[in-house]
Amino acid sequence: MYYDWKPYVPVAERRRKAAREMQKLRKKGHPVSPVVIEGRAIAKSFWGKSWCENLERYGDYANRLPRGRTYVRNGSVVDLQIAPGAVEAVVSGSALYRVAVKVAEIQPARWKAICGDCSGAIDSLVELLQGRLSTGVMERLCRQKEGLFPTPSQIEFSCSCPDFASMCKHVAATLYGVGARLDERPELLFALRKVDQQELLASAGRRLPASKARPAPKKLLASEGLEELFGLELEADAKPKPRRRRG
Repeated sequence: MYYDWKPYVPVAERRRKAAREMQKLRKKGHPVSPVVIEGRAIAKSFWGKSWCENLERYGDYANRLPRGRTYVRNGSVVDLQIAPGAVEAVVSGSALYRVAVKVAEIQPARWKAICGDCSGAIDSLVELLQGRLSTGVMERLCRQKEGLFPTPSQIEFSCSCPDFASMCKHVAATLYGVGARLDERPELLFALRKVDQQELLASAGRRLPASKARPAPKKLLASEGLEELFGLELEADAKPKPRRRRG
């Protein structure tokens, strides 16, 4: 069996051709979003690095990932779009190739277990998206096969290139591009897996123990103290105090 491999095209020429094609798409109203890597590190944030590390944990991808890293670093992923359960990309090679990736939705039982295990430990969406929670919580969210990240069996992909491999370098570059994009928009991970990050916060709030204890008397400020402290005139009690009778 023979494959019609295209002749080698220098990277600079690829970039010029890709730029022309992307400009055409912009004129048609397509929101072109290239992956731009600064330096050697593909991802720098907690979520971005965790996504890339998850890819590298699976031997299914080992033989194609190095070429993908090279492609994403040299700017070959000229357009990357992430939507619920799907990623679409245009990758510049000998020609422009279109990559489509489908990511399975997290099973309800698995998502419920994640929310339950993290309950009471997440009270800030900002901290969640910035990966600044406790080590235990982040380990639970990133746990292999049981966390937020998909396994190889939960990812389907295709590429318009002639490479017959199950994962070509263009697909690998696209998957690394997702990690780079999570640096900028970590909430896209939750969208990709079709779950709502607010559910983690809601679950945490429902399971936090309600405190019934009243503050100690010494910690209460009298109304006179509040008036003096903040320069306010507080309204009098709704019920007037009874007058003393004069003897």
